Amino acid sequence: MKKTFSPTKRLLVKGIIATCLLSVTRVGFAATKAQIVAVRVWPSSTYTRITLESNIKLNYKSASLFNPNRIVIDIDNLNLNPTLKAITSKVLSHDPYIKSIQVLQLDPKTVRIMIELKQNVNPNTFTLSPIAEFKHRLVMDLYPSRTTSTSDDDPLLALLEEYKAGDLSKKQAEIKTQTNKKKNAPIIVVLDPGHGGEDPGAIGYNRTREKDIVLQIARRTYNLLKKETNIKVYMTRNEDVFIPLKVRVAKARSLRADLFISIHADAFTNRSVGGSSVFALSTRGASSSAASYLAQTQNEADQIGGVSRSGDKYLDNTILDLVQKTTLNNGVLLGNAILNRMKRINKLHKQSLEKAGFAVLKAPDIPSVLVETAFISNITEEKKLKTASFQNQVSKSIVDGIKDYLKRRKN
Repeated sequence: MKKTFSPTKRLLVKGIIATCLLSVTRVGFAATKAQIVAVRVWPSSTYTRITLESNIKLNYKSASLFNPNRIVIDIDNLNLNPTLKAITSKVLSHDPYIKSIQVLQLDPKTVRIMIELKQNVNPNTFTLSPIAEFKHRLVMDLYPSRTTSTSDDDPLLALLEEYKAGDLSKKQAEIKTQTNKKKNAPIIVVLDPGHGGEDPGAIGYNRTREKDIVLQIARRTYNLLKKETNIKVYMTRNEDVFIPLKVRVAKARSLRADLFISIHADAFTNRSVGGSSVFALSTRGASSSAASYLAQTQNEADQIGGVSRSGDKYLDNTILDLVQKTTLNNGVLLGNAILNRMKRINKLHKQSLEKAGFAVLKAPDIPSVLVETAFISNITEEKKLKTASFQNQVSKSIVDGIKDYLKRRKN
């Protein structure tokens, strides 16, 4: 039987639909109100980072004021909530750049953040889209206005300035590969503790952070290598600070490193997976699906740690074009030497050296390896990684592996 639809009912339905749409629209407008869900302040001797994490992208204006030195950030479409208020307590007394932070509701739609400074700074402010567990982020990096270093021969601050200005790859291409190093010159080793600052790395079942563990292991390795008369050792970071992957590699090249060793304690989706691994650079794809997965997660460090879109605008075509056969071969030799030592202190995830396209291993003229000390996602190995005894064993294995390599390397 055919149903009829009266004009009166049709108008009534239209009215109901219009009312519903209006209600949805109003809810939609309410839902787009910005809300701060987390605030973080990462102080370091290199630079200090302030991060505001929010449910939607923040619209902001910033300005620098003088006498006294301050930075003002006005954020639109935002109400001051307890999370944002807590930023005032995040400033640490040893922060070299920030004296205090104050926040206030400037008007019903605007929040003002006032950062009082201890010294002149060059601020770099940018936004980041959601990735991993992070929502939208507004980031302000405060660099010293004068490019100085934490030590006389540490080029890190200058490299970060080059990266921020977009000049890093161009400057790195100008570095000439050493061909005639003096016979008795010390071997320069650069240790690279992965992650840091805004990027925690992998997190274990008991909330152990990869960035903390690998920094501890790198420091122990550094102290052992310092005792070797024929070795000079540096670290890409020696504090809880985020360093972009390209800057890590650039620091090693600027220091004329002979060896680059990146230290990690990664995770896998399956908590039963465990064991130590050592990786060398592959230019033809990963040696296994697990290696491919690990390389992908490590190469996402820049997005997670957060880099400005303006950073390093020059394409770096030197990376694979200049990779020399000797460099790759020596990387394999170094990796096998360390792996041979690691198998004496922990089971191996794979019995042979693995290869993958890790961005941090792509120095064209430095034999480079990445050491996965153990899987932090494995509950048993997470406990081991937190102990001084296992950290010392890993450090000694890396040092002994380096010594073994130096006896067999190809010049």
